[in-house]
Amino acid sequence: MSQPQQRSPVHKRPIKLSTLMTLMVGAVITTVLLSVHLLYNAQIDNFTRMHMQDKAMAVARTLASSPEIQRGLTLPSENNLIQPIANAVRNRDGLLFIVVINMDGIRYSHPNLQNIGKHFVGDDFIPALHGRENVSVNHGVLVEALRAFTPVYNDEHRQIGVVAVGISLDDVAQQITQSRWNIFWTVLFGAVVGLLGILILVRRLKHILFGLEPYEISTLFEQRQAILESIKEGVIAVDQHSRVTLINQAARQLLRETSSEAPLTGDAIPESSIMLSHLHEALHHGKAWHDEKLNVRGRTLISNTVPVRSGQRIIGAVCTFRDKTEISQLGERLDGMVNYVDALTERSHEFMNKLHVILGLLHMKNYTQLEAFILQTANNYQTEIGLLMQKIKSPVIAGFLLSKINRASDRGHQLTLHDASLLPDNGSDEQVAVLITVLGNLIENALEALEQQPQGEIDVMLHYQNGWLACEVSDDGPGIAAEQLATIFEKGVSSKGSDRGVGLFLVQQQTESLGGSVTVESEPGVYTQFLIQLPWGRGNIN
Repeated sequence: MSQPQQRSPVHKRPIKLSTLMTLMVGAVITTVLLSVHLLYNAQIDNFTRMHMQDKAMAVARTLASSPEIQRGLTLPSENNLIQPIANAVRNRDGLLFIVVINMDGIRYSHPNLQNIGKHFVGDDFIPALHGRENVSVNHGVLVEALRAFTPVYNDEHRQIGVVAVGISLDDVAQQITQSRWNIFWTVLFGAVVGLLGILILVRRLKHILFGLEPYEISTLFEQRQAILESIKEGVIAVDQHSRVTLINQAARQLLRETSSEAPLTGDAIPESSIMLSHLHEALHHGKAWHDEKLNVRGRTLISNTVPVRSGQRIIGAVCTFRDKTEISQLGERLDGMVNYVDALTERSHEFMNKLHVILGLLHMKNYTQLEAFILQTANNYQTEIGLLMQKIKSPVIAGFLLSKINRASDRGHQLTLHDASLLPDNGSDEQVAVLITVLGNLIENALEALEQQPQGEIDVMLHYQNGWLACEVSDDGPGIAAEQLATIFEKGVSSKGSDRGVGLFLVQQQTESLGGSVTVESEPGVYTQFLIQLPWGRGNIN
């Protein structure tokens, strides 16, 4: 038997741009117009009633201020003037009735002449008899109506009557219906205009996008983004006007960390940016930069910048860079951890030996010697560790200095914390890390300088004041020659051989990355002293 043939999967045909835009924009316009229609339709009843109410009240106020109406209410012989005026206004404005009432509630005008001289029907005119305008819906001798009442005053501002104006509720309903039809035609006109706008917009978009369909554009974009994000190096491309045309996530991250601001696509490259300064050189002079090292805020970046040419004309430039600082910082931290673990190991052995001494004295029941030994041990602890913890409030820095004190002691030297030292705790991990890097490199350099000198002394002072930390590290070693002082902070410059000259370079780089400064003084054969100024977060120094 023959095997059934497998059908190839059916792919849905992508929606064309014209269809997609028509559906999307049409849906938006329809939703907006429908929302406006429903909202207005829900409010049209109140709006129309308020309009008719204002119209009735305006007519009533006009008649109440009429001298003829006031004279007709004041002089009984003149009350025959009121009915013609009321009928003329009622017919002109299409009102149901206009009734003028005296203070006893007797009508002086009415559409039905038989009701003139009779008492007004309803009690909704009573507030107007007391000088208060009011509006109500009530049923008198005619049909149910919207009725507005306003008092009438004479020249002495004494109330002499009330004017009542009525509008049939059938007229109100007819006005509401007319208003609803008006909004319907308005919405229909808006829909026609919106449809014409959609057609013009679609044609214009097709022209701008060179006839590409949405799925074609998205495919090209996804491919380019995948290529950019798969590269670990930061990539920035600019056009001939120094505007960013391409930037990947790695570049944005590095720029935020080193310059606090990453340009977006379309932004101009700032000329003050150290990292991107080579882009301007490449654009203006056509110069290429390869494996250029940049030091920005304590970060070491390797940068490559090349111009982009079209024939003999430069049309842009591309810059790639990668952070090399993390590897060097990791090495420093590992060295520091090894030294700290070694110091703890030595301290544990030392205390184990002391415990053995205490145990032996206990077995021998030599309590006098035991007491003296314990007191001596406690005093040594108070001198070495207790005073250190009192002056250095940061546990990380205190532990680090303790390890360096032990390291110096093991190498036959003395590391002393100055009595005037005072360092508050700090919640900034960045500042603490920089201080450890600075102290670690300076102390290690001092220990190396004292290798040929027995019983050398290293003095460390940490003094905090007004948000700044002054750090001094001095030694009585051989010193530094005057001609070398100007170059000791350059990378690779060292008197200790090749592959050295990184420690002081990192000290200056890390210090300046926080806005601090570093200076050095030295007299050969006498002393060497480094002074570092660092910003330091305010803490509790008590």
